[in-house]
Amino acid sequence: MTDLDPRALRHAFGSFMTGVTVVTAHAPHGSPIGFTANSFTSVSLDPPLLLVCLAKTSSNYAAFCAARGFGVNILAETQVGISNTFARPVEDRFAGVTWRKGPQGAPLLEGVSAWFDCAMHKTVDAGDHMILMGEVKAFDANAKPGLGYARGAYVRPATEAKALTPRTGLVVSALIERAGKVLLVDDGQGGLMLPEMQVEDDSVSATVQKLIAQTGLRGHAGFVYSVFEDAQRKRQHISFLCQTAEGVPAQGAFVGFEGSALDDVSDPAILTLLERFRNESALGNFGIYVGNQIRGEVRAMRTRE
Repeated sequence: MTDLDPRALRHAFGSFMTGVTVVTAHAPHGSPIGFTANSFTSVSLDPPLLLVCLAKTSSNYAAFCAARGFGVNILAETQVGISNTFARPVEDRFAGVTWRKGPQGAPLLEGVSAWFDCAMHKTVDAGDHMILMGEVKAFDANAKPGLGYARGAYVRPATEAKALTPRTGLVVSALIERAGKVLLVDDGQGGLMLPEMQVEDDSVSATVQKLIAQTGLRGHAGFVYSVFEDAQRKRQHISFLCQTAEGVPAQGAFVGFEGSALDDVSDPAILTLLERFRNESALGNFGIYVGNQIRGEVRAMRTRE
């Protein structure tokens, strides 16, 4: 469990706001209840507050409104089955799920990318939904890739990568963020670039793990953050948003976004990617870019009801 350090909490909020989220609590008779949230966001760091929205048509509406607290579970990319279970009217959603009581008492699902255990701060009536605002009492986050949901489909790094053809000329890059800075390396021509690697005999997933290991940091690929064709270099480019443990990089350095810090980024497409990441990080709300090195669209992520 991570202490309520403001910087760690801000990172946890910002890293997982677009993931598939299961909200849990205990019914008055003590049994665990839960649902897939259709809205989840941070509210405040001092005190640490977050909110979720619960439809008034939910069978668990009264129980959640009366609960003394609730848990927010950010699912890992391997937990599609859990997402489907908690999104449908199932009699006992916890029947096939491993869980435990958190420090504050909320049911916490095993194997998730992150969890927040909250005391109920207040409820706010909002049309056909009720806003549940919780004060974070404990939380934990790890490097497991999260599960996303966008445009009626789940988003996972492996799924996104398999959809890209041909593999010839396929390059992956790692967008590694820490404390508001990103890892940039020498491009060999006096400029800076993201760490990247050509996909050859290995799968995309294996290649990005090799790339992360090459930086000297431990971590895992998270969401696919950007997918674009670079016509000038005749290649396809996939950039993964990665989470890493603490450590000193074997190459490059972490660079902030202030002032002219990004002026040495040599590739205009990567510069645009980093500027978008800077803006989205400030809001804690990320999307996926699809297009080419000149133009494309950012597909907003949303969680499933």
